[in-house]
Amino acid sequence: MFLLFEVIPAAYVPLFIFFARILDVSIGTLRIMFVSKGYRMKATLLGFIEVLIWIIIVAQIFQNLDNWMNYVAFAGGFAAGNFIGMYIEEQMKMGIQIFRIIVGQESAFLSEKLKEANFRVTELSGEGKYGPVKIIFTVSKRKRWQELADIVGKYAPNAFYSVEDVKHVSQMDEEVQPYKQDLITRMLKLKKGI
Repeated sequence: MFLLFEVIPAAYVPLFIFFARILDVSIGTLRIMFVSKGYRMKATLLGFIEVLIWIIIVAQIFQNLDNWMNYVAFAGGFAAGNFIGMYIEEQMKMGIQIFRIIVGQESAFLSEKLKEANFRVTELSGEGKYGPVKIIFTVSKRKRWQELADIVGKYAPNAFYSVEDVKHVSQMDEEVQPYKQDLITRMLKLKKGI
């Protein structure tokens, strides 16, 4: 494999390092996401690929220590890889999240609108800085975040809400279970027909 790099003109080595680093860091970002969501096999496979690419990049840098462009390409690829990896992770919308919504009593009908949209809702009474509030909890697929935000914006525009990733959930109904055959699962299958 390293013989291939010997035929690449030295002027193109920084470009190779830049794009390979983007790939390796993007894969690393996805690996961290899979680790946090408990996808062991996907995280393991991506970790192997990530480190293999990194070793190839570092080998190129050590073979060309006198070329300062390689260092800039390495750092630039790292920065760009973080950006691209975060973008990919955002677009995948994998996993489950808990939504906490705090709304004034006058907008208590928000929970009914969420139920109509097939969100599972738990509602509690609380006390806020300016008086009584309703605290609404719902656990749902991450890809429904925008739908929930739109409902809250329409029916309770002054509500405060926060969103957090959930690693494990018990007693979820069929509606909310994470989709098992996501794009990455299909891409990472090693045998046809599994």
